[in-house]
Amino acid sequence: MSGNSSIYRVAVVILSDRASRGEREDKCLPVFRELLPRDLYSIVTEKILPDDRVIIETTLRNLVKEKYHLIFTSGGTGCAPSDVTPDVTVGILDRPTPGLDEAIRRYSESKSRYAVFSRALSGVAGNSYIINLPGSPKAVREILEFVIPILEHPIRLIAGKVKDCQQELAENDNV
Repeated sequence: MSGNSSIYRVAVVILSDRASRGEREDKCLPVFRELLPRDLYSIVTEKILPDDRVIIETTLRNLVKEKYHLIFTSGGTGCAPSDVTPDVTVGILDRPTPGLDEAIRRYSESKSRYAVFSRALSGVAGNSYIINLPGSPKAVREILEFVIPILEHPIRLIAGKVKDCQQELAENDNV
């Protein structure tokens, strides 16, 4: 967008009891590494954590305090009793972005009928943009391919790097 040369600091937090215990290999981190354009996004922190409310909340709050531009979570967005990621995230967000949540679900429905059960959230917390994604590598890939083209705009807004929002959107909106 608008010839920006910034590289945004990214944290990726995988939430899985089994992966955190080493019982299962996480396959989502490699998808983030592959798909996030390195000229814009630098994955500075990668964590694999259990589905534990306190651990998730502490981790997300610390990442927000450390002013990561973008924080992805992967996992814990469904209907299982251990799926608590959105429940924790909602208490951290200052400004939710339900439009993105709805758009991701609509897009994902074309890929899997189970997408309707996603409770994933997104929004602004401090100077960070948080996006919850499912724990499926296939879903992470599909959603990243959908959001990456539009992701820089809200990050630039949060960082105060947009001088004229209407002009920037007009220059980059090909809908």
